[in-house]
Amino acid sequence: MDRRTLLRLGAGVALASALPGCGADQDSPGATMGDVETLTYGDDPSQMAELHRPDGRSRGAVVVLHGGFWRASYDFTLGRPLAESLATHGWTALNLEYRRVGNGGGFPATFDDVVNGVDLLAEVDGLDTSRVITLGHSAGGHLAVWAAGLAQLDEERWRPRVPVTAAVPQAGVLDLRGAVDRGLGAGAVEGFLGAGGDEAFDLADPLARVPLDVPVRCIHGRGDDVVPIEQSRRYVNAARAEGADAELIALDGDHFMHIDPSTPAWKRTLKILDEL
Repeated sequence: MDRRTLLRLGAGVALASALPGCGADQDSPGATMGDVETLTYGDDPSQMAELHRPDGRSRGAVVVLHGGFWRASYDFTLGRPLAESLATHGWTALNLEYRRVGNGGGFPATFDDVVNGVDLLAEVDGLDTSRVITLGHSAGGHLAVWAAGLAQLDEERWRPRVPVTAAVPQAGVLDLRGAVDRGLGAGAVEGFLGAGGDEAFDLADPLARVPLDVPVRCIHGRGDDVVPIEQSRRYVNAARAEGADAELIALDGDHFMHIDPSTPAWKRTLKILDEL
């Protein structure tokens, strides 16, 4: 069974174990991964994260946010291969789990979890949080860009202790109203935002929050038939029109190449992270 079929079925654990390069990264520049620690930020089983440390000095912190259209059938094992690769390349990687639709998540609970999860980095001994990048695939890309704009959102409910300095959405869902119009994820956005109405869209939609004060690098496959590249293109065009530092990196490939650390797309992602 290929990774496209596995992800559509929600078999996150099977996908993570089946992907090539889930252990030591074959193209690591001589670095190795250090300790892995499980952290919690609440009482719910989904309010946890795996902290992957590099063996040596850290380049900075990357928060990995998995996709799956915000649904409980997809979990953070999808992000584990990326977190492992990041650690072998010198990054401190926080592979974050959060409550999702079907296990207590949705608006606003999922957003609460993202804020509190990123803030776990403030409690990591010896970690310099002056460089914190959110990296997310698909629905996780949406959350990555949303978290990067928290300082500007100015909502009493969400006051981050750890500011995000850049966001890298991979095939991100960045235009929620457009996603509804296209029927992406068979009603995923509607299920995620629930009865929140226009207020939820205004708070949750990255396209409604441009421009951000931090760089956003949107990586997207030209052949993506799950989240079309137009999602990233529309966001970048709107952000750049407002003077933001935003860029679309269009690559050959599908929706799932981003979460396979053996692909050229992941190698390009690592280079982009180094430049931020």
